[in-house]
Amino acid sequence: MEKISYRLDAFEGPLDLLLHLIEKNKLNIYDILISELLDQYMEHIRLMQEQDLEIAGEFLDMASRLVQIKSAMLLPKYEEAEEMKRELSGQLIEYKKCKQVAKVLSEQVSFDNFCREPEKIKADMRYRRTHEPTYLVNAYLAAVGRGKEKIPPSEEAFSGIVKRRIVSVSSKIIGVMKKLWSGRSIRYTSVFEDAGDKSELVATFLAVLELIKGKRVRVEGEGDEQSLRLISGGKRRKEEEA
Repeated sequence: MEKISYRLDAFEGPLDLLLHLIEKNKLNIYDILISELLDQYMEHIRLMQEQDLEIAGEFLDMASRLVQIKSAMLLPKYEEAEEMKRELSGQLIEYKKCKQVAKVLSEQVSFDNFCREPEKIKADMRYRRTHEPTYLVNAYLAAVGRGKEKIPPSEEAFSGIVKRRIVSVSSKIIGVMKKLWSGRSIRYTSVFEDAGDKSELVATFLAVLELIKGKRVRVEGEGDEQSLRLISGGKRRKEEEA
């Protein structure tokens, strides 16, 4: 069904009628007296019915809305009523501003003028903003960094973990014991002379620590004069272990 638009004298819709009643009775639009406004609004509805005028549904909806607000305000806690009243005040303020703007525009615009259709203009897609050089550099570096995160790591990245030669501490213990087999002492630094890389140096040092901890060898002397010696002799201790 087509919606009925109703006009009564100078009123267009329920908001227009409410705004007229507020201005007529000098009510505060920010704090509306709902009971007084409802009585006068219902009086206008009654006059419409007496004149056998067909009342639009929006007028009746507003009447039920005012009744709901008034009923809610009778409750001990009427926060909901205050919220509905603020919402109605906001709509009336917006409607009043729209009427004021429409009045101004109606004085400036004449509908007798001919207006041509808007011309289709090709959009200019060129980027015209200006930026500081440092800003562009930082943006470029940030973009490059995000791109590198998606690239899988190369083999070189794992070379220090995967390709590193594993040196057994046990093998270095045997090597140190072979050097001390004759039972004579040797220079402490001489046990590291055959180490080819860091892994062998670390494994040799750990081997010496294990031998000292197990009371198999001892370190004698100080500084550059330090020497390494078997505690119980070389050949005899080796034969006992066998």
